[in-house]
Amino acid sequence: MDVVLVGLPGSGKSAIGRRLATRHGAEFIDLDERIEQETGVRVPQIFAEEGEAGFRTRERAAIGGLGPADEAPELRRVIAPGGGAIVDPRNRWRLYRGRLVLWLDGRVEVLAQRLRRSPNVRPLVAGRDPIGTLRELSEARSRFYAAGRRVGGMAELATVVDAADAEVRAAREAGGPAAGGTVLLRAETRIGRITIGDGIATRVVEETLRALGARRAILVSEPGAWAAAGESIGAGLVAGDWPVERVLLPQGEAAKTLATVEAAARQLAGLRVERREPLVAIGGGALGDAAGFLAATYLRGLQIVHVPTTLVGQVDSAIGGKTAVDLPEGKNLVGAFHQPAAVVIDVALLRSVAERERRAALAEIVKMATLGDERLFELLESDGEAIARGDEAAFERGVVAEVVERAAWAKVEVVVADERDAAGRIALNLGHSVGHALEAAGGYRDLRHGEAVAVGLRAACRIGVALEVMPAERAARVERLLDGLSLGRDPLPYALDAVLAAMGADKKRAAGRLRWVLPTATSWTVRDDVPDELVAGVTARLLAPLEAGVGHRP
Repeated sequence: MDVVLVGLPGSGKSAIGRRLATRHGAEFIDLDERIEQETGVRVPQIFAEEGEAGFRTRERAAIGGLGPADEAPELRRVIAPGGGAIVDPRNRWRLYRGRLVLWLDGRVEVLAQRLRRSPNVRPLVAGRDPIGTLRELSEARSRFYAAGRRVGGMAELATVVDAADAEVRAAREAGGPAAGGTVLLRAETRIGRITIGDGIATRVVEETLRALGARRAILVSEPGAWAAAGESIGAGLVAGDWPVERVLLPQGEAAKTLATVEAAARQLAGLRVERREPLVAIGGGALGDAAGFLAATYLRGLQIVHVPTTLVGQVDSAIGGKTAVDLPEGKNLVGAFHQPAAVVIDVALLRSVAERERRAALAEIVKMATLGDERLFELLESDGEAIARGDEAAFERGVVAEVVERAAWAKVEVVVADERDAAGRIALNLGHSVGHALEAAGGYRDLRHGEAVAVGLRAACRIGVALEVMPAERAARVERLLDGLSLGRDPLPYALDAVLAAMGADKKRAAGRLRWVLPTATSWTVRDDVPDELVAGVTARLLAPLEAGVGHRP
């Protein structure tokens, strides 16, 4: 067994790691010391000569050099990475999988005192107020540390070592660190607890239900998601002695009707569901929207736990508390803001998703990259097609996990800053004005949501270039990426009048004018002065000419 110790500078990773290793006759590996031995240069000097980016490159190489986790039941290695090593999603993927991760937590005032007495000056703390710096680092990194088991609140070194030793014994008795999957990120936010990991769904759902004081598991799903994930999660809960109830909704957009919500609510009434009982929604974006609306309205509000089983659900629709159903007049016109108690994002569930669904969902991730995430852009350019195909190597290298984490957390940050869609959250509607109109023109049957958003992204880029808010080369890069992912390349067989009419019901209208989210060189802007003729012209070029009796007409 390997143990990884994580925590802020001054948390005692080296001192505790050495004592724990000695107690078990295990090897202790301080990654900073290993880098110094390999380079012959102290870490502060590497920072001074190569900058933080240069040091992080060496750090990634050192983590890769550890190889796979030791699966022996006894403790073999104790690994202490630098405090910032786990900020990189790929580092966490390599470090955390198959290993017991212990978070050495402590009050920043205590850690600051240790740093003042330490002969080793940490580069990120040097010359700064230690308490203020540690608070900033804690806010930025706590979601990465919290993926591990917390060992904290104890000042005495020996006491911390004893607590860490107890966690080692508990992990061994539970079948090893790999039992129940690998948590990569855990964050407590105003919009619910966000947990991201690999193979974690059943364990984290059970932990969440226990924390919420649930007396049974009420699982809301649809046939496809139930077969792919729900049945397994339900069986795992039953094995853990949980009574399990199941409510199945129709598949896809068919779940998002008022009649469907009424039928599901009547099932809850038949089960005598009480207000303190949470629902667990297992499925994709449409299922999550409908189940969320059901939770928001039944008994005037039940708690809900989202377990998104599709890529679009994991990076977008399960996050943010927007719940809704459709009307014939437009998409998502009846709904409520209802934040979940928790969102459990298990990237392992994406292995069974159909390629068309994964590919379509990438449009939402292209959207987040276009809003200004350069690293996400680069990942999609290098590995987007492999993710769409579901290549096993993309999963094993941690590419899928990194893309999901970056896109999902970007949305978390936007929503936390604007929970009720009053200001900055409108950015998430990039590509959706045309996209939603296309879905409506197709009767919500022909297009996946992401496929429509991809076309909407092309429209937004072209409008942005025409209004001179987006550089032509930036727009070309976005469209090349969409081309490479086979998204939105073919003209759609819808009548222009039908698409424009659907835009008239768009929720983003204010004072009678549609507010357009448009990309810029590095970010986005909102315009309500886009000429109707420009919208019509750009949209028309994305549609195929209709012949008599062919395509969709209003």
